[in-house]
Amino acid sequence: MANNVLGTPLIGCCTDPMTGFYRDGFCHTGPTDTGRHVVCAIMTKEFLTFTKRVGNDLSTPRPEYQFPGLNPGDGWCLCAVRWKEAYEAGFAPKVKLEATHENALQYVDFEALLENKVVAA
Repeated sequence: MANNVLGTPLIGCCTDPMTGFYRDGFCHTGPTDTGRHVVCAIMTKEFLTFTKRVGNDLSTPRPEYQFPGLNPGDGWCLCAVRWKEAYEAGFAPKVKLEATHENALQYVDFEALLENKVVAA
């Protein structure tokens, strides 16, 4: 079992919509995951607009890939490099640290993730 960025066991990110490179609800990664879908991000309107503008449309459904399209509030295992790009542009979505794979730290500073963590209500 993998660990998260906090050094504890990785928990699930989201199952509705079903996320993860392996579509198991977790931000697991492996040798075939060249995008490193390891950041458990909570979508925002601003991020979805930003990522569409830079060429990665996550809001439009793509049934041929079993992709429902994302809405604000959805959890999604996001590519670490895309999250970093959005962070640097001022559009980073919030992050569920417990569900963000430790490999995210190879691409993103922990402090940036911590600054954008989901705060439980």
